[in-house]
Amino acid sequence: MDCQYLPLASTGQFSSLFLDYISNKDSLKPFYGRFPDLAAFKGQIDEKTFSESNRQVLVDALERQYQSFENKPDFSILLQPNTFTVTTGHQLNIFTGPLYIIYKLITTINLARKLKAAYPSYNFVPVYWMATEDHDFAEINHFSLMGNNYAWQTEQRGAVGRMNPQELKTLFAQIPEKLSLFETAYLKHTTLADAARYYVNELFGAEGLVCLDADDAALKRIFVPVMRDEIIHQQSGELVQTRTKELEKLGYKTVIAPRDINLFYLDDQIRERIERKEDGTYRVLHTKVKFSESELLALLDEHPEKFSPNVVLRPLYQETILPNLAYIGGPSEVPYWLQLKSVFEQYKTAFPILMPRNFAMYVSAVSSKRIRKLGLTPEQLFQDTLALKREFIETHTRHILKFDNENKTINKALDAILHKAQMVDPTLEKAVLAETKRFANAVTGLEKKMRRAEERNQETGIRQLLAVKNDLFPNGGLQERSENFLTFYLNDRQFLQKMMSVFDPFNYQMQLCLE
Repeated sequence: MDCQYLPLASTGQFSSLFLDYISNKDSLKPFYGRFPDLAAFKGQIDEKTFSESNRQVLVDALERQYQSFENKPDFSILLQPNTFTVTTGHQLNIFTGPLYIIYKLITTINLARKLKAAYPSYNFVPVYWMATEDHDFAEINHFSLMGNNYAWQTEQRGAVGRMNPQELKTLFAQIPEKLSLFETAYLKHTTLADAARYYVNELFGAEGLVCLDADDAALKRIFVPVMRDEIIHQQSGELVQTRTKELEKLGYKTVIAPRDINLFYLDDQIRERIERKEDGTYRVLHTKVKFSESELLALLDEHPEKFSPNVVLRPLYQETILPNLAYIGGPSEVPYWLQLKSVFEQYKTAFPILMPRNFAMYVSAVSSKRIRKLGLTPEQLFQDTLALKREFIETHTRHILKFDNENKTINKALDAILHKAQMVDPTLEKAVLAETKRFANAVTGLEKKMRRAEERNQETGIRQLLAVKNDLFPNGGLQERSENFLTFYLNDRQFLQKMMSVFDPFNYQMQLCLE
């Protein structure tokens, strides 16, 4: 596989906050701990503390979650004090969702390997944090395969990880391809969390990837002190708001907006925000559920699993229950973590190294052949389609499609005509200028007609050019944000291994992978 690289800033696809972060801009350094390079991990290892008891709780939880697996990982390595994790997370998109989710997992696996090579006296476990408690079903209920879109419709509500995936049986009847792995995952498991764990383990378990479902009473009990403080003192929202204003003062658009209480109430078919009212009671939004402070704290102590951190506290929860060194995120995730550092400082928890995932375009053999034949560069592929087509025509034509030299000669003559007319009668100026403008418009029209004619002459090349563009930018967007990995995997069972072999977790560029 031939790989070509393009700076992310040259793609026009990323926010200034994200680009400035990966450029190590000085003004952003107060918003994170260590910049994501290989050398930074030694300091992160030294800073990260994780108790023996918490390791045991973590391993016990993983053993419970993998208890039905025949080929489950050996979790005992996590009991060792020299073992750390590197983590990525995402919603449980059906059939894995867009390609970039797969890329996040591969980046995390490769990071663990690279760290082991650099720091052989330590162990590094790649972790997939399954966002089982997320309740935005519209985010996960669809996927695209071979140009066709499929969606799961359900009346189920609440945390998606608790949903029963049996209803997906209707989708398998619509999909022409045989997807045995996913049929087993979805039709032989009773929760979406169990189904996702199954297929991710089948795809990446041999690479050491561990799936964690943090919707677990024992794990949440570790986080009770923070959740108790959030209920009583409500500090996290104010801390994040202060950071947010600082980023906005620097000219950046921020991603998340904190709440006064950054916790949800979690139960069957429900995940709703907890709000404190003026009368001192706590209410669960869109329900009739309410508590006094003492009742809510008693529920927290007895059933911590009924509380779910939102986007402000979830990262802290992650770093509390894992011996984690780095979080691997996308171009919207990394920026929102930059709003959270003061929350970590408040609770004396090491802020992880923020690492961008790998960004890539997989170029099929057909498109690769066309790119080489057409002589296209990575920079050109990211141009607007009309601009790219215009440049292609002008580059490959044997003719001159503009009247630049002729215009100079004619404009000189028109200036002379204007001068003579003004000498005869100054009021003739407007008439001459109008004719001059009419002539300029006629020339522009002729140039357009010539370009369209040349476009017809180059019809084959332009058709190939547009085919490449549509392949890499389906519906005008990045391939990795819409295509499913099965589009390529079904034709090439080595697809995942190929991508794993070319991804470097410390290369923060757009990567074109040409077959």
